[in-house]
Amino acid sequence: MEKYFQILRKCPLFCHISQQDLYAMLTCLRAKVSVFQKGETVIPENAPARDLGIILSGAVQIAQNDYFGNRTIVARIGPAGLFGESFACAGVPAVPVAVTACEPAEVMFVDCARITRTCTGACRFHQQLLYNLLKVMARKNLAFHQKIEITSKRTTREKLLAYLLWQARENRSDSFEIPYTRQELADYLQVDRSGLSAEIGKLCRQGLLETDRRKFRLIRSDHIS
Repeated sequence: MEKYFQILRKCPLFCHISQQDLYAMLTCLRAKVSVFQKGETVIPENAPARDLGIILSGAVQIAQNDYFGNRTIVARIGPAGLFGESFACAGVPAVPVAVTACEPAEVMFVDCARITRTCTGACRFHQQLLYNLLKVMARKNLAFHQKIEITSKRTTREKLLAYLLWQARENRSDSFEIPYTRQELADYLQVDRSGLSAEIGKLCRQGLLETDRRKFRLIRSDHIS
């Protein structure tokens, strides 16, 4: 486990926890590591909501399919990021989304119950761990509301612009790279891919946007509406 310490120290779940305590913690939590290839299912939809996952390398994508087979991308999680904690803590019987490796990935799994319930050893780091978990879930809730705000826009253009302006704010720059392909971005925004491509083309022709694959540059963000 020691080879993962550097990335685990960046994980918000282990904020303000010493390396010595981290070593003891992983033993107490009975953490286990699994390796996944690109496209492989990490957690299938309707799997028991028990574990939270920590990305050690690579990335995973969280998505949900509706009754008609339409896919909605919820999020992409990269190194030091977490997933599954909300479902595990909520006590729901099954995970309503699917988690897939969008590139080769190493994932550490932890039984969430071993975090939320005080262990018999009364480990000194448990209180800090619970505080960190609560903070992670609060931030995820804010991000979820941001996505709702974006996808609730009426038109494809409005959704796209809301997303790009959000990315510009997050990156503190008018130039940034998004984590999605065109199809994935369409699935995230819950729009048709062809319509999305058409709106991107219009913005480029209007001199408001430059793009190259996943790279975007807002040229006149103050004029975008």
